[in-house]
Amino acid sequence: MQGMLKQNEVNDVLSKFGKYMVTQSRANLSRKDKNVKKTLYNSLAYSVVTNKRSFSFSFLMEDYGKFQDLGVKGATSSQKAPNSPYRFGSGTGRKGGLTSGIRDWVNTKKIQFKDRETGRFLSFEQTANLITRSVYHKGITPSRFFSKPFEAGFAKLPDELIQAYGLYLENFLKFSINEK
Repeated sequence: MQGMLKQNEVNDVLSKFGKYMVTQSRANLSRKDKNVKKTLYNSLAYSVVTNKRSFSFSFLMEDYGKFQDLGVKGATSSQKAPNSPYRFGSGTGRKGGLTSGIRDWVNTKKIQFKDRETGRFLSFEQTANLITRSVYHKGITPSRFFSKPFEAGFAKLPDELIQAYGLYLENFLKFSINEK
């Protein structure tokens, strides 16, 4: 195999890829206004370990980052995220995660709906409950804040690296996202 990369070159290439991923993913979160408390933003990181015959590349983020990236099908509608592997109401997720996340978001953003009949503001709790119900049934639209830069960065990896290690995008993506 011609032009085989040395261990330090592999480490440099993967470190550059990791830095690109973190920078672009953070920029996408900010641009898409998905950066209210910066928890997901601050959790983005990567790890590279190389040796003579193999390497390990891990991209780290908060657990809910995968839902923000790929979206979630609603319990009654798949319209917002038809290709997402995730669905509300499947029984596999953490109980109360959506409710507490939206409650925090509503309180941070100071969002309050008005009662249609009285014109009075609803409490933050009531507003959060209405939003939670809607999101649960309709789902979350994919932001692809991580997927897009991953695909662009992966395409820029040197051919020697991909050939030497037999990398395939689907397998690399599947096993490289680790949750914090």
